[in-house]
Amino acid sequence: MNLLWDYFWPCLATGLLTGGIAGLVAYRRRKRLNAVLVLGLFISLGLVALWHGPLGAAERLTRSVERDARQALNYYEMTKVTAHLHRGPLTRRLILAGPADDFQTSELVRLFSQLPGVSQAQWTDEPAGPPLILEAFGVAIGGFLSGLLLAYLIELRRRYNAQWTW
Repeated sequence: MNLLWDYFWPCLATGLLTGGIAGLVAYRRRKRLNAVLVLGLFISLGLVALWHGPLGAAERLTRSVERDARQALNYYEMTKVTAHLHRGPLTRRLILAGPADDFQTSELVRLFSQLPGVSQAQWTDEPAGPPLILEAFGVAIGGFLSGLLLAYLIELRRRYNAQWTW
């Protein structure tokens, strides 16, 4: 599983599309500019939340990462060690648990931090960083702002071309 294509790309595309549409509508109706932009942003974030939860993108990511971790642990013949993503809220931090010596703990942390979709691996269940949904919201907001920029450039071109009467 590629984290960018399987999880974050739809969030970026949603933000880009809603930002572009909201920008085109807002720049033509100057009186309701702020209301249209805020509504577009909320629609974008709502679609990303829908993608994350009910449409199951977070669950697919979790299953894929935990399956890859289990396969790696089986390959290294460490069947008593378990690996799962930190939950409550879901993050990309992989929590390892089970019996291992000092060398194994440090090497497993190093190896499992390189798994696709994992931001960091650790042995303790300490604070785990930003939730996955907040990362998705950040990507969607970046896409929304890019969509607004594209809509602004389209509007500038339209206004520039409108001055010419042939």
